[in-house]
Amino acid sequence: MPSPANRIPPEPEATPALLPAFHIMTKPVGPICNLDCKYCFYLEKESLYPQNSNWTMPDDVLESYIRQYIETQQIPAISFAWQGGEPTLLGVDYFRKIVALQKNYAKGKKIENAFQTNGILLDDAWGEFLAENHFLVGLSIDGPRELHDCYRVDKGGQPTFDRVARGLGLLKKHGVEFNTLTVLHRVNSQHPLAVYRFLKQAGSGFMQFIPAVERASVKPQRKGQAPLGGNPTAEARVSPWSVQPLQFGQFLCAVFDEWVREDVGKVFIQTFDVALESWLGMGQSLCVFRETCGTAMALEHNGDLYSCDHFVYPGNRLGNLLQQPLSRLVNSTAQRKFGLDKRDTLPRYCRECDVRFACNGECPKHRFMRTPDGDEGLNYLCPGYKLFFHHIDPCMRFMANELRHQRPPANVMNWIRQQDRTGPARKAPGRNDPCPCGSGIKFKRCCGSDRGSSSPATSVWTHR
Repeated sequence: MPSPANRIPPEPEATPALLPAFHIMTKPVGPICNLDCKYCFYLEKESLYPQNSNWTMPDDVLESYIRQYIETQQIPAISFAWQGGEPTLLGVDYFRKIVALQKNYAKGKKIENAFQTNGILLDDAWGEFLAENHFLVGLSIDGPRELHDCYRVDKGGQPTFDRVARGLGLLKKHGVEFNTLTVLHRVNSQHPLAVYRFLKQAGSGFMQFIPAVERASVKPQRKGQAPLGGNPTAEARVSPWSVQPLQFGQFLCAVFDEWVREDVGKVFIQTFDVALESWLGMGQSLCVFRETCGTAMALEHNGDLYSCDHFVYPGNRLGNLLQQPLSRLVNSTAQRKFGLDKRDTLPRYCRECDVRFACNGECPKHRFMRTPDGDEGLNYLCPGYKLFFHHIDPCMRFMANELRHQRPPANVMNWIRQQDRTGPARKAPGRNDPCPCGSGIKFKRCCGSDRGSSSPATSVWTHR
């Protein structure tokens, strides 16, 4: 009997209007996780499916998704991303089934797999499987023990650092390629060099720093109803664990200052990689910094496709891939509008900003502040990004010039050391100095304000 994967009506021949490639963050176990991280925004998604008793992606959904995801994209290499929740809860055999389906439907295309995990359940069987099948693993770890354990706890509220470190050791033991994913929250963002040096010592050569920015509604809401769901200006307050805007920028500046003197070409940091793309005039490889978005979606365990991993709400549900072809959902009018709105709703204050080329308003999820002109749509992290992008400008200009002349960007390390010896000493701005973001306002009333922004006011180094 043919599976539902083979009962989807055939798609019409692709036209230039269809996306040739896109990305889907796949949730084969939905929001189910063995941890209870205090800052996690995805655990609440359980309430979207109140009648659910089994969160494992069914075989018919899995097969249909793999087939359509490969067939719909007109590119030679197809990259799958598996996340949760916690995907290791499904067990190794479930992912062996995934690899078998991918081989069955590949039809000559190269298949790549990325896998995000908290590392708690990793063992030798997982290590052997991930290495044998060349999975790229993203391991969530927030720094040394005292910083990691602030918010990354299990269902009993117990710390998880030692178990995550054990999982990291298993990845290294089996030679599994891995990145580290570090959520920057209210606490660890105050210790940039401790976090960076710990990750280096732990063997991470590829780092992602992800700002925690979550809000809680001022008005009572039923569980699962999000304050940002279709209304980013809803009356809400920033959670106490969210990173503060200026602290976020200072974290990135401090890490950059050590990296640019010691580790260029040896350690790869996603935010820095994408910034160099911007200074080269390239299209950014990370959606949050692109002018428009909409090509990175999220698939729930039952086949429901949503506009974005950060917008898994009823109003952003595009449909179900068992009921409509994936190509139709990805190229729908609703999804196109979602992607264009990122550019079209950018306030004038942002459109006229001198670092817009590098920021483009960042993620729409974070645009819940007002500009100094009173317009809605300013990014909560704006002061931090302004501080960071202005701070790195001289080095980014140098590295971009080196690349244009086919010289290694790592030459910046000798250049910046020379600047340190011969140039004027850099110092942090005083409270009454002009703000380094270029606003023309005193630092204490701009990025140095305690209020931060709550006042009115393809990677060049990709390793895979």
